[in-house]
Amino acid sequence: MTTTRASTPPGVGGWPAVDIYPRPAYDLRDMTTRKGEARATPPERSEELPLFSRPSGPARASPPSGPVRRDTAISAAVNAWGEALENAGRSVHTVKAFTADLRLLAKFVGAGTPVGALATHDIRNFLEWMLHRRKAPCSPKTYARRVTSVKAFSRWLVESGVLEEDPAAPVPQQTVLSPLPEVLTPEEVEAILGMADAWRQADKPDARPFTLLSLLLQTGIKKSECLTIHLNHIDLTDREAPTLFVRYGEVRKRYRERKLPLDSEWSQAYREYLAQYAPRDRVFPYSPRRLEYLLEDIGEAAGLEKHLSFNMCRWTSALQDLRAGIERDHIRQKLGLSKIQWREVGVKLDRLARDDVDDD
Repeated sequence: MTTTRASTPPGVGGWPAVDIYPRPAYDLRDMTTRKGEARATPPERSEELPLFSRPSGPARASPPSGPVRRDTAISAAVNAWGEALENAGRSVHTVKAFTADLRLLAKFVGAGTPVGALATHDIRNFLEWMLHRRKAPCSPKTYARRVTSVKAFSRWLVESGVLEEDPAAPVPQQTVLSPLPEVLTPEEVEAILGMADAWRQADKPDARPFTLLSLLLQTGIKKSECLTIHLNHIDLTDREAPTLFVRYGEVRKRYRERKLPLDSEWSQAYREYLAQYAPRDRVFPYSPRRLEYLLEDIGEAAGLEKHLSFNMCRWTSALQDLRAGIERDHIRQKLGLSKIQWREVGVKLDRLARDDVDDD
């Protein structure tokens, strides 16, 4: 397995060299297509204006900037913890979710309750209420996150010297795996690619369906990544081995940047697509919903009973690599996942692969 580094090749829009992890080369050239009868063009839909979940727990936050003491009200301590999490570099969405979890605890025990009075039985009662007695019970995954939030807050109070003992330490951590994603079988992959290719070869040819679908199945990119591909992110210098550069503008997301190879058939279809649609900036200058409709049309025309989606293509791409014996860390890097994110994704891929063997 060869590896590549995301430096800028000739003709890729003047991007500066970015030093990221080595990326492997992937090749789905063994994927075949099946010609078949098809309608001349995919139906147009009106334009309307969305995996991998990223499991994440609170980071170890800095000590409180204000005077949080044993007699500080839990509501005030939660605000200080939120500020500490922000200072530790956690995202706005993460801080919002974790502090919202603790505000539920504060409401349950009383917002004015001193943090020094918070006991293990209070936390157990809160979690039991959350599971069984609340009018709007939370999902297993949300419950697991709330356990994580409470334990992290309590641990922070101890590490900051506010408490001597951790009242949440006896509470077991909850680990919840979301349901397995739906993936395509090799026969279904062949069917949908065959249908998209039939539209490409029709009397009124349309290369857009095949260009989109083949790109997703070969690279496993997310919907958001697909929507932000610019023309200069694709290097066609080598017609037999075109390259996609997945780019991120935010510095904190640069670890997700990667260089992914595509096959020669995709290169030809992409050139046809450029000639037919002449995009000026983004490769797919459409709304997310428009591209979702396009995938649905392909699936329906191919007789697929499943709901063809970006996420299904992403998981199918990763599973195909696993079946082909690609090194697991190379699959992780191909998907642009951190090692923490890969924990759940890797487990799910293993389960999908086992289920596939059992079905055979």
